[in-house]
Amino acid sequence: MQLYDYLRVFGGSFLFALATLLPFLNPPAIAPIFLSLTEGASSSTRTVLSKRVAINVGLMLVVAMVAGNVLLSFFGISLSIVRVGGGMLVIASAWRLVNSPDADTERVARLAESFTPEMARARAFYPLTFPISCGPGSIAAAITVGVSLRDQNHALSLVRLAGSIPGIIVVSVTLYICLRFAAQMLHRLGDNGTAVFMRLSAFIMLCLGVQIFWEGARELMVGVLQQVMQPIPVPKV
Repeated sequence: MQLYDYLRVFGGSFLFALATLLPFLNPPAIAPIFLSLTEGASSSTRTVLSKRVAINVGLMLVVAMVAGNVLLSFFGISLSIVRVGGGMLVIASAWRLVNSPDADTERVARLAESFTPEMARARAFYPLTFPISCGPGSIAAAITVGVSLRDQNHALSLVRLAGSIPGIIVVSVTLYICLRFAAQMLHRLGDNGTAVFMRLSAFIMLCLGVQIFWEGARELMVGVLQQVMQPIPVPKV
């Protein structure tokens, strides 16, 4: 492959990781919960918490994307099965968001009801990072992205994984901005603007989920067809 081809693969992996993980995390849906958990906190305290949560989320996504394949090999799960399962998970989450724009916010709010602002400041990782900002669904999506980017060509796999890292960085920076300026952003968007943004993000996520599912299902069907169409050995006379 030429340098141009590697750059194209790098850019495609960057866009794929960004377009998959950003709608799944849905930072605008996390912003109001972060704002309620840090009610009464100073602007500097919110800035520190936003930065720490964004860094934690980025590290969790990178580890899930890079090391997820090792865990799958340990449990003997094929990549095609992961694509099918991960695609179904993305589709289900996207469908729920499309039909109920505030569903994700309500789910996170229920998790956050028992935490006071003092406890939130003391628990930057739990619950602000996990499960509020980066839940099991986001981790599963990161594993699915890592699996989808792998190839039998090891050099190509490294280029794809390297291209996805900047995508995760952009996701983390976006999360930081949404948390840091949660009050200003929600005031400007309003309820209707937030609902429209979440619906568009959910539709993009739905399309990506269908693509991931189809890639895994196609690989499984090709494997079944190859086994069925194998020539039957003729016994020697």
